[in-house]
Amino acid sequence: MNMEKLRRDYGNVLWAGRKCILGLPISFTRYIVTDTSLYTKIGLLNIKEDEIELYRVYDKQISFTLFQRMVRCGTITVISKDKDTPDKKLISVRNPREVKRILDEAVKVQRDKYYVRGRDMIGNDLGHDVELDDGFVE
Repeated sequence: MNMEKLRRDYGNVLWAGRKCILGLPISFTRYIVTDTSLYTKIGLLNIKEDEIELYRVYDKQISFTLFQRMVRCGTITVISKDKDTPDKKLISVRNPREVKRILDEAVKVQRDKYYVRGRDMIGNDLGHDVELDDGFVE
C-alpha cells in the first residue's frame, strides 16, 4: 500500500496491512491503524469502510489456527463499545503480536487523552448486570 496516500487520506498511520490468503497479502480487505482509529476497508470496486475509535476499545485477543501458524499469520479480535461494530476481527494479519502491541500503545494513548478508564466502559449494553465499586448494580 502506498503509505503517502494512506497518510493523506487517514492522517498519522501507525500500521497498515491486508488480510492474507495462503500467507500472501492478496486480499481486498485492508486494515489501517492510525493514532486515533482502526479502519477496515473491504472491496475493490464497491468499497465498504468501517471505523472504530481507539478510546472505545476495551479488549483485544489473538488466535491462531494451525494453518495461520504455518504461514506466520493470526487473527486479532478487537472488542469495543462501538455501537455499529462491537467486535471487529482482523483476520489473517502478518505479525499479529506486533500489530496487537501497536494497537495496545495507541489505545492507551487515546484513553489517557480522553481520561477513559475501564470503569467508564462498563454499562448495561453488555447484556448483564455489573456490580460497581460502591455496591450498586447497574
